[in-house]
Amino acid sequence: MKAIYPDNGDGDREAVPGVRPETEGAADVTSLMLEVDGEAFALSPNEFGGTDYAWLSGPNTGYGFGVSPTPDLSADEHVENIRDFLAHVDPTTGYLEDD
Repeated sequence: MKAIYPDNGDGDREAVPGVRPETEGAADVTSLMLEVDGEAFALSPNEFGGTDYAWLSGPNTGYGFGVSPTPDLSADEHVENIRDFLAHVDPTTGYLEDD
């Protein structure tokens, strides 16, 4: 413990593993904003070790997609994911095409 923690290794006696305190009024965590082919996306980490892509400029509020896992993807790889998504969106509805 002392090799990891610089103090005496006692840590916080009030800490509860796996519980993160809620921060009142905190905004959603967004790690990256990207514009791809004129469309704006907000990227944020999800609970599955992946990325949620919120389509900010799309016609349907709250619509987007997710990819898991996505450890250490480059910006170019995120752009590729977004372009793949956009290639499958029906321009009439703004939703993924039906197969």
